[in-house]
Amino acid sequence: MTELRDVERDLRRFRSRVFVISLVVLASFTLLVARLVYLQVVRHEDLRAQAESNRTSIVPIVPNRGLILDRNGIVLASNYSAYTLEITPSKTGGLEQTLENLSQVMEISARDRRRFKKLMEESKSFESLPIRTRLTDTEVARFAAQRFRFPGVDIKARLFRSYPYGPLASHVIGYIGRINQAEKAKIEDDEDQSNYRGTEYIGKLGVEQSFESQLHGITGVEQIETSAGGRAVRKLASNPSTPGNVVMLSIDIKLQKLIEDMYGERRGALVALDPKSGEVLAFVSKPTFDSNLFVEGIDQENWQMLNESLDKPLLNRALRGTYPPGSTYKPFMAMAALQTGTRSPTTLINDPGFYMFGGHRFGSPENERGGIMDMRRAIVESSNAYFYSLANELGVDTMHDFMKPLGFGQITGIDIHGEVRGVLPSQAWKRNYYKRPEQKKWYAGETISLGIGQGYNSFTMLQLAQATATMANAGVKHKPQLVIATQDATTRVRSPIAAEPPVDLGFKPEHVEVIRRAMVGVTQEGTSTRVFAGAGYLSGGKTGTAQAVSMGNREKYNAARMEEHQRDHSLYIAFAPADNPSIALAVIVENAGFGSTSAAPIARRVFDYWLLGQYPNEEDLAAVSKGQATAPIGKPRVAADLPWPPVP
Repeated sequence: MTELRDVERDLRRFRSRVFVISLVVLASFTLLVARLVYLQVVRHEDLRAQAESNRTSIVPIVPNRGLILDRNGIVLASNYSAYTLEITPSKTGGLEQTLENLSQVMEISARDRRRFKKLMEESKSFESLPIRTRLTDTEVARFAAQRFRFPGVDIKARLFRSYPYGPLASHVIGYIGRINQAEKAKIEDDEDQSNYRGTEYIGKLGVEQSFESQLHGITGVEQIETSAGGRAVRKLASNPSTPGNVVMLSIDIKLQKLIEDMYGERRGALVALDPKSGEVLAFVSKPTFDSNLFVEGIDQENWQMLNESLDKPLLNRALRGTYPPGSTYKPFMAMAALQTGTRSPTTLINDPGFYMFGGHRFGSPENERGGIMDMRRAIVESSNAYFYSLANELGVDTMHDFMKPLGFGQITGIDIHGEVRGVLPSQAWKRNYYKRPEQKKWYAGETISLGIGQGYNSFTMLQLAQATATMANAGVKHKPQLVIATQDATTRVRSPIAAEPPVDLGFKPEHVEVIRRAMVGVTQEGTSTRVFAGAGYLSGGKTGTAQAVSMGNREKYNAARMEEHQRDHSLYIAFAPADNPSIALAVIVENAGFGSTSAAPIARRVFDYWLLGQYPNEEDLAAVSKGQATAPIGKPRVAADLPWPPVP
């Protein structure tokens, strides 16, 4: 009986275990089915996409960057393809050892190492950085045979930017460079972020920077099938990239080169405009730099040389250099007198060679003859006394209010970045600029120097050129424009960039005529007579000499006793032909003395080129570049006959 009870108990225990196990199996099976349903039904699309991504890879296709042309279609910036040797520092066993081993396979110069070090400072360790560019086919083959020895090192085919004329117009064209961390962060915040996938270079300066969106193009993609090891097996699909648009500038690169050659080793800036449209015909800043230095990443030695040079070659003097205008300000002062009714053209002022105010003597050295001055003679002979007294009559705020619409001390709005405002002084400006109470007060004696373009006045050559063009255009002001058209790289359809509507400043025609006749008198009987002798056209102009450093009232200027960078600047403004101007300009040669000596001869050759198609001969060009010329020497060459590209 006892045995029977034990058997029944064991049987019940067995059945309960079977039941529990059955429940566990059923639950497990239920969970498995649920998991399968979840994976196969709920997450079907997601997992399918993941599986596809493990099998395929999306590779961006970086577009060809658009070309940059001058107004006549000459290519100023283009592209070329080349092989580069690149290192991803985080993937190497040891960077220094890798570099040492690489140098045994191909040449790695000290400059390559310096440039690579500079790139590493600006990038992250997991980025691929070039150590050598423009590899030969032999070097590519030599490395490929030993590729297994160098983890984290690879050869890539890349597009590079080329500036065929090197330093010519470099401040206008600008350059491209590797995207730094700040630029990368800005791109990531931009809605156009996806268009920069795979892009490693971006416009950094000039037109390259300001028209980046036009020049970059649209990034394409390739869908590649990959093996388990990540190697490309075959192309599955492709959406090609769209090249960037061609950008056409308004500058004439041949005229640009002529002007840069005329500067020689001197410093300065020149801006030439079409008064009727605002198109920039030349935009010169000297000295220049070679844009090609930045394409592959500039090395520390060259960067230090450019950045620390006393001549400041990286400074765009036409856009960012500010100078007192000197006597080139006088025609605008005269227009202010006429428009405000302060003086008439026939008002007579005595110039004894100085002007006394508040017990101080203000000199008038440019006017040698002295005597009674009306407005025309005061401009032709550059009488300081006439304009000292005029400034005193007008007052600083009246001068400010008249000069501001002309563009002095204002952003012109030219279509490249980096423009500075300069200083057009007023009592409000001084109160805001200075901190101490005694500095904020405006003194009557400070007004006097403003009348001859000195004192606090500080403008760019772009502003001075725009004001001159406005005067030549009877008071109608155009916004300066460097880019006049873009062209679709695929359809070749050219799209002109519409200029903004001009602004009429309301100058009375009779007042404009007074100033024009006076400026023509400067070239016929005044301070630039010898420079424009024999010209085949009539032009208007005004010389200027501006102090680079302040001098006391009792100090006498002596260039021979001063350091070169302390000497006066040479300036000239002009327009031609006088009756229907098609070109207006402002030019400065730093620390070169009188405007008629260095600046005006450059303006004369610019007009000869633009209006007559003449190009100075070698002797004349050499004389101008040294500040030793007046009217052209010998017979000029025919500009159209000169070879292009220029012979080195």
